[in-house]
Parts: sequence; structure tokens; C-alpha cells
Amino acid sequence: MNAFVSKIMEVNGQVRERATLEILQVNMGDLCNQSCKHCHVGASPRGENTMSRKTVDKVIEFLRKKKELILDITGGAPEMNLNFRYFVEKARPLAKELIVRSNLTVLLENGQEDIPDFYRKNKVRLICSLPCYTEENVDKQRGGGVFEKSIAALKILNAKGYAAGDLKIDLVYNPGGAFLPGPQKDLETDYKKALKEKYDIDFNALITITNVPIKRFKDDLREKKEYEKYMDLLKDNFNEHVVVNVMCRTLLSVGWDGTLYDCDFNQAADIPVVDPHGRKLHIEDVAPDDLDAMSIRFSDHCFCCTAGAGSSCQGSLKKVGQERTREMVSDYYGNVLSGSEDLKTTACCNIESVPKRVREVSRLIAPEISAKFYGCGSPIPLELKGTKVLDLGCGTGKDSYIIACLSGEKGEVVGVDMTDAQLKVANNYVDHQMKMFGFAKPNIKFLKGHIEDLKKIGLKDAAFDIVVSNCVVNLSARKDQVFAEVYRVLKSGGEFYFSDVFCDRRLPEWMKDDPVLVGECLGGALYWKDFERLASSAGFPDIRVYSSKPIKITDPGVRDKVGDTVFTSVTYRMFKIDGLEDACENYGEKAVYEGGIEDSLEEFILDDHHVFGRGEEVEVCGNTAAILSKTRFSKYFNVIGDRSKHYGLFPGCGTGPTIAKEEDHGCCC
Repeated sequence: MNAFVSKIMEVNGQVRERATLEILQVNMGDLCNQSCKHCHVGASPRGENTMSRKTVDKVIEFLRKKKELILDITGGAPEMNLNFRYFVEKARPLAKELIVRSNLTVLLENGQEDIPDFYRKNKVRLICSLPCYTEENVDKQRGGGVFEKSIAALKILNAKGYAAGDLKIDLVYNPGGAFLPGPQKDLETDYKKALKEKYDIDFNALITITNVPIKRFKDDLREKKEYEKYMDLLKDNFNEHVVVNVMCRTLLSVGWDGTLYDCDFNQAADIPVVDPHGRKLHIEDVAPDDLDAMSIRFSDHCFCCTAGAGSSCQGSLKKVGQERTREMVSDYYGNVLSGSEDLKTTACCNIESVPKRVREVSRLIAPEISAKFYGCGSPIPLELKGTKVLDLGCGTGKDSYIIACLSGEKGEVVGVDMTDAQLKVANNYVDHQMKMFGFAKPNIKFLKGHIEDLKKIGLKDAAFDIVVSNCVVNLSARKDQVFAEVYRVLKSGGEFYFSDVFCDRRLPEWMKDDPVLVGECLGGALYWKDFERLASSAGFPDIRVYSSKPIKITDPGVRDKVGDTVFTSVTYRMFKIDGLEDACENYGEKAVYEGGIEDSLEEFILDDHHVFGRGEEVEVCGNTAAILSKTRFSKYFNVIGDRSKHYGLFPGCGTGPTIAKEEDHGCCC
């Protein structure tokens, strides 16, 4: 058993099994107009192994059997194969997408003048090599004049419409030596800026690929006595989180003679796909579904695909930003946690005292819904009768169902979540919960979607009276989009009432990428001041704290990771009201609570510094007066005064940090 197989067996033995075939990669041979030092296939102008028309036809027949595959054509320089144009034209109608990997300079070779128009006509997606955006580095790696020719070719492709509309062109970066590529997104930003400013060139995305120690690159490493050092680098940077995404699970590589391989790298290393008897397989030997029974073959060069951010023909395997966060969250709540008892902190537990009305309805909720529900507060506000409420990140639907009961049959509740396992539980109990509430028909529905893009699932502008969320906003990598969407879907006078986790400082990037910290609602926690800035930018200048409690970290390993960072569970309320100011201004107004709100007949708590006793005349700032007179609470208050005279800032009206310092009160989830 080689070192790589031993390593992946430690992580997940099932990685040796194939997933659904998505990409057919075809290497048309080793004929190329360049001889690059890093080339793992040893291509050059002297290449003699080129795919025949007969083999091309067998590949086309395979595509007919397995429709909707992505066809990825590579080389060498595939354009130099005499059967290239025939292959593209015959295969294009059969493929879901057709990719050609080009070194760019081949477009300037004699006889290739029509290639850009040929690409455009056949709607080919281009993936083009450009290992750096500086002339010195590119020519050092690929030969004198290569950079200048590459820039000329890119200008031609841009003029033909590439990087605009449906014609996609991606560039490929690979290191100039025995080291790992930098972060893909950061490099893409640098590439786009440099190429646009200096050459007015556009492209769609940058793909970073780790150099593979096979053939010419391996020979170069051995000559420099760097081979063992480079292999140690790859092994030391093994990343278990990218293993499941290695390209060989969804890709099949076809060599120039039709022999099948798990990937282009195995092809270069001469490690073919074999049947259970050890016989190597040819494209004409198998039907697409036959591959399911054949294990993937690994060797130590496979460490290049799992080092650091991972590497594949489509770029780094490690998802970043919003996509990566969604992946971690779905896995943690859908697979890692079996119930709230598995949590390592009180961050995803309700650490508030639960109001009587909520406790009573909670008894009617099915045990499975409660057992698999995670939240850090009780974001269920007063005065819900007949309201339309949106629950962001509803999970198994516990809060959604409680709100559905409290809003009555004339109310309406929509729960949104992205995790299938959670939504399955929520949807399984709709009829059961309606019977428990005594309702004749459902007043609730659950939708699969992302809270950053509610329009995509059909939620219209100004559609909801209230939006709630329970420890979910922190799980989004684009919190600015979440706040903007909440503002959009709220009616005028509507309220965003939510509980979440906040911290006393900005977190380092590594904490935001730790699956446990993210899943436990710590890795995505916002520094409280940054939250206020984001909320204000979205249209919520007045942010009210309803309650806050410090979070207790019960797991020693998690405690060591976060150090002395202070995390706090906070329930906020924010209102969509025109004219709210970013400070508490004094206009001499007063408010009288006249009673009538269920569960608050004698006293109404607006936030942690506004308590209204029934019949008491209380001086209020302009924003508070607006909240009490322009929302669903207006019928219960008499607001006295107007804004004809301004007296300056209202003294002592809710400024300062929202990070709680008092002793933890435990977890009652």
C-alpha cells in the first residue's frame, strides 16, 4: 500500500469509490509547440503520440452512450492534432459543455489563424495557460517570447467576445518551482488587476494547479536534488478536507491511444484503469456504467491534489467564501451533529428565559423537531396574531412551528433553510403539528434556499411583517447580503427580530475556516461594531438589544482555539421605518403604554433599556417614538408630542458595546 492510499484510508476509505461521472477528459497527444519545464506529460514539438481518427470516433461513441458529460480536451497542444476540428464538431452536440485547454501561443502558429472563430462558433470554453502576469516569470518557465505571444492571443480572443457573455475563458496559474500555489482568489484578483491595467485584457476566472512530480517536472526536480524535499512538502500539507473532492472520483481520462485512466496525471505516470482481473481498459471496452465497479488507482504523486487548498484540472478543491461556509454548515448540521447533546458550546443553545406562551406551545412540538434544532435564543416576539413571518435558517422548524401556532390560522409562516436533512424533519411534521394546534389547514411552508438570495426562491419585496432568525446569520459568509435581503422583504414598519452570536474583536481567517468553530456558531461570529456598521448600511440605523448572555465553551479543545476571545449571544430587534436616525435624538416626546398586548398586560419591554409600565408616561427619543407609533405596536401606545423642536441627544439612550460580561446562566436547550 503506497503512502497516499494509507493516508486517505485514515480519512475516508470510501474515497477509492467513484462518484457520478461528470467529466470525460481526452488527451489528444504529446505534440506541442512548447517544451515547458513543469510539463507532466513531456509534450514538445517532437511529440509522436497523437490520437487517430479511429480513436476519436470511439470517444464520440462513448459520449453518445453517456450524454450530458463535460468534455475536456487537452494535450500537448490539442489544436495541433489533425483530427482536432473533426472531434470538436462531432462531439459538441453530445457534450453538456466542451472545454479546450490551450497554451494560447498555438493560436499564432501557421495554419491556426481560424481557431478563434472556430472556438466561438462551437461555443468552446477555453482554459488557457498563463503561469504568471509578468513577462520575466512566464518566459523563464516556458521560453523566450511566450508571454508576448500569450498576450497577443488573449487580445484576439477578447476581440472575438471571450470573457464577455457566454464565451468563457479561464487562465491557469502554476508555480514556477517546487512550491505550492498561493490562494486562488487572491491570485485571481492580482491577475485581473495587472492584465486589465497594463494590457486591457479580461478573463473569467483563475485556476491554480499544483505542479505534479511526473516526467519532465520530476526529472527537473531530481536534477536540482529537490525531489524528496518537494514530496515532503506535498505530504506535510496534506489536507483531509479536500480528499473527498479529488477529481478522479468524477473524471475519466482517455489517453491518445484510447487507454483509460483515472486522471491525466495517472496517464502520464502510466497507471491505467484496470478491470477486476488487472487487465487495462480501453475506451471501447467499457460502457460508462461499468466504471462503477472499478476502484480508483492512487500513487504518491496524488499528494499534489490534496496539498494545501487542493488541486485539480478545475482549480483548487477547497471551496472559499460563501460556498465553503455553506458546505461546512450543511455537513455539520446534516451529518456531524445527531442532536443538541453533541454541541461543544452553549452558542447554539437557548440561554434565554423562555416566555410562558412559548413554553406552552413548545410542549406541542414533536420531540424529533426539538432534538435536532439548534438556536442561541428565543427570537419569538410579541404580538404575532395574523402576521406574516419569515424564519431564516429554520432548521427542523421548531421556532417556525411555535410562531405558526401563535400567529393563528390567519397568520402565515415561511421557513427557509439550505440543509436537506433539517428540512426533511420540518416537512415530515406539517400535518401532525397542524392537528396539534387545532388548525383546519396548514399556515406554514418550508423552502430550500440561501438566506443571502431570497429572491431566487420567490420571496417578494415588502412581503413580511416580521423576519426572525435563531443563530443563523453568523453561518453566512455574506452577512451584508443577508441584511439587505431582510430589509427588502420586510414591509414598512416591519421588524427583524433575531438571536445570534457576536464577539469582542475581529476573528482571524483561520477561525472562520475551522469546521467545528463555524458549526458551533463561533467561527462566523461578527465583531459587534462591524455588525452595527453592516446593519446600518442595509437600512437599519437603530439597532436595539433585547437581551444578551455570555457563551460558555464546554469543550477544552474549542476553548484552546478561541483563547481569550469573548463570545456573546445577543437578541436584537431592528425596524424598517423611514426617517430613523443613527443616534437617539431628543424631541421632547413621551409614550404611554395602554396595555392589551398578550403576555405583557401590565408591562411592555421594548429592549434592554426601555420598559413601559401600563399607564406610565415615559420620555422617549425620536427613534423610540417612531417605533411605537409606526409598527404593529402602535395601537397599544399613545405617543405625545411632535418633532417641532430638537433638544439634542437623548441622555443615556443605549450606546456602547453589546458584549455581555455577567456570569453565564447555563444552557436549557
